[in-house]
Amino acid sequence: MNEFKVPEPRWSDAVQGRFLRLAASGLVPASWFLKQLPGPEQRAAREGRLHVEIVSHCWNYAHMLVYQLSSLVLFPPQNIDVTMTVYYGEEDELTVALLEHFACQNVPGVRWNWQKLPRQALFRRAIGRNMAAKNSIADWVWFTDCDVLFRDGCLDGLAAALQGRRDALVFPSSEYCTGLLPPEAPLLSPVMAPMQTLDVDPSLFSHFPRDRATGPLQITHGDVARAVGYCESLPYYQQPSDTWCKAYEDRAFRWLLRTQGEPITVPGVFRIRHVAKGRYTGSKLNTGLRSGLRRLVARLKG
Repeated sequence: MNEFKVPEPRWSDAVQGRFLRLAASGLVPASWFLKQLPGPEQRAAREGRLHVEIVSHCWNYAHMLVYQLSSLVLFPPQNIDVTMTVYYGEEDELTVALLEHFACQNVPGVRWNWQKLPRQALFRRAIGRNMAAKNSIADWVWFTDCDVLFRDGCLDGLAAALQGRRDALVFPSSEYCTGLLPPEAPLLSPVMAPMQTLDVDPSLFSHFPRDRATGPLQITHGDVARAVGYCESLPYYQQPSDTWCKAYEDRAFRWLLRTQGEPITVPGVFRIRHVAKGRYTGSKLNTGLRSGLRRLVARLKG
């Protein structure tokens, strides 16, 4: 596991992180870091029964992941093959137990793919996403979070929308989201013993349009993913960390691809929004400040 050793802190890391965030806003040409992408003529325009790999990360989020994996059991795809990849850490015992339970669920058209990482590598989400991108054999790779659900018609709608496309990046043009749920919300306290398949109450979710491929809604052409990875050309975002890193690399990924993504119609995309982030480490004050900031941002977004 030496390849995932956390580097010694350096003052230049903070400078580099800030520079990359500014660069990804468009102030610097992406070609400085990734000279070129596979052109449209180098991307297969596949039709028929497609294969999509869904890539998710889980750290202390088993109470979310249970709904995501359950959605594949309750609403299995009919017209597309799915590889469900989850990156996890062995110290997260509840997630390990959950994955063991779902590994025994035989769902036609779905292949479970659990990938264990040292927590230091797990805490920098771009590391696992890059590994998945480079190693995937799928036609398309959907980078998502474990609070996203694929409910009725979602994956078959995705299959229909992707027929013959060569786009580097696409995204669902809308999704259904909850409000920012407090930790005591019943939805965030599912029954986890015994492990079981669980669904959500759709009346808790409201419809929202989307205008770009945000972190949980990035669906990348497989040929592009294999060629450029996920921020592989930005070594800063491939460094392990002792704490969970905010996913600034999602914006950098779109910047490298020279696109915010093309919208496609995908029904049944649901996302559970919540105030407290269980994946964060640190003091109660630090966690409280993060939660307060999330509430403020949500209000500003309307």
